[in-house]
Amino acid sequence: MNLAFSEDQRFIQDQANNFLQAQCTPLHVREILESDQTFHQALWQQMVDLGWPALSIPETYGGLGLGFLELCLIAEELGKALAPVPFLSSVVLATEAIKASDDEKLKHTWLSALASGESIGCVCLNNTSSLSVNDGQANGTLLPVFDGGVADFIIFVNTDAEGSQQLFLADLSQTAVKVTNLDSMDPSKNIATIELKQAIVTPIAFSASVETVINKLYNTAAVITAFEQFGGAEKAMNTGIEYTKNRYAFGRQVASFQAIKHKFADMFVALELAKSNAYYAAWALSSDAEELELAASTARVSGSEAYYDISKENIEVHGGMGFTWEFDCHLYYRRAQYLAAVIGTQPVWQDKLVDALIAHGIAA
Repeated sequence: MNLAFSEDQRFIQDQANNFLQAQCTPLHVREILESDQTFHQALWQQMVDLGWPALSIPETYGGLGLGFLELCLIAEELGKALAPVPFLSSVVLATEAIKASDDEKLKHTWLSALASGESIGCVCLNNTSSLSVNDGQANGTLLPVFDGGVADFIIFVNTDAEGSQQLFLADLSQTAVKVTNLDSMDPSKNIATIELKQAIVTPIAFSASVETVINKLYNTAAVITAFEQFGGAEKAMNTGIEYTKNRYAFGRQVASFQAIKHKFADMFVALELAKSNAYYAAWALSSDAEELELAASTARVSGSEAYYDISKENIEVHGGMGFTWEFDCHLYYRRAQYLAAVIGTQPVWQDKLVDALIAHGIAA
């Protein structure tokens, strides 16, 4: 088992870090918070120009033919920068769902559009509203849809009366589709409801069972999100460290107080645990290991806990200033809350983790 990234992969990460440090500061995030924009379009276009949406798409369809490990490292840097772009929805979930299909026409149409940046996709795997599909037309509401107000098309799951699942693709430019943006904890990331009224939808064919495809999508998204989570958590922790080093109370650095040291020690332990689990999950994902379910669930649970705890403690170590709008602490706290819900809440993934532990004979 090799958990190290290659020199070429680290080069991609370094280039992503340099780009985002220059082009995605907290001021860029605030542009979205303080406007009606659903994402940072200029930043996204720059990412398209860099080829990020094409990273994991095969060259046959206009992509770069790279793999999951490169996506993980990009996600880590996006997490540090709090980038307000639809990376997980389009570059990971929508792309992987279409890649898994047996429909070559569908793949050539949409993978090429995703790779070139012509289209943005979103996916709804856990719809909480009623929906029906008959004779190629869908009626009902999809909720919640992450990046639904950003995307050009959606891939969603429908369960028929017999309990069978099927994935469908719908073009969101249809007049039969109504998209409504919702308020959320993190307004720099879009959440929407999508109403379908006799909307034309295309069934997606797979050689594997739909349940297997959906499960792989969940696990893939969990691993990629874990990297974004620990990236954001690490940045939040370092922000707190720098602030307390430069802040003085009673003639001493705030960072020198024992209570503050203990807080940062706890943050560091949580961060290293999340990072270790994410690295193991990345290996399992890239090698399609049989323990992927266990690794992805572990990474997801520890990543969500670490980011939430560290972003909360970062506000605390900033003292009274940390609670104000002018400071950036709340940006990390908001993103931690968003990412903890984007592909299933913490209780859902804790249940998945327990099931995986039992399946591997680790827990009774």
